[in-house]
Amino acid sequence: MALLLLRISVAAFLIILAENYNGPFHRLVFGGVLLISFSLVIGFLTPFLCVIGAVLVMAHVIINPQASSVLGVIAIANAIALALLGPGAYSLDSKLFGRRVTIVRPRNRVNQL
Repeated sequence: MALLLLRISVAAFLIILAENYNGPFHRLVFGGVLLISFSLVIGFLTPFLCVIGAVLVMAHVIINPQASSVLGVIAIANAIALALLGPGAYSLDSKLFGRRVTIVRPRNRVNQL
């Protein structure tokens, strides 16, 4: 459930960012960000879309001098954390590609003595 909330928070920040965009093709940009945000919420291609979202936030912070850099850093950190953690069990990715479990085997203690 925590990863679902993290996906929703990254998507919400991207939508807020797109609403404040006043440049050319603002409807096309908003539609693209809305599609990315919806895909994040349902958990489709989460690691790739998080990288795209982090790049969009970095570009917004660099280009827009009025943008809050603290909120940008928090949004980038959330997107990177979500990209590294993965989509979680309640996502479309887990249904399409299956859940992955990493098993760490104990080391062989015979050679240590």
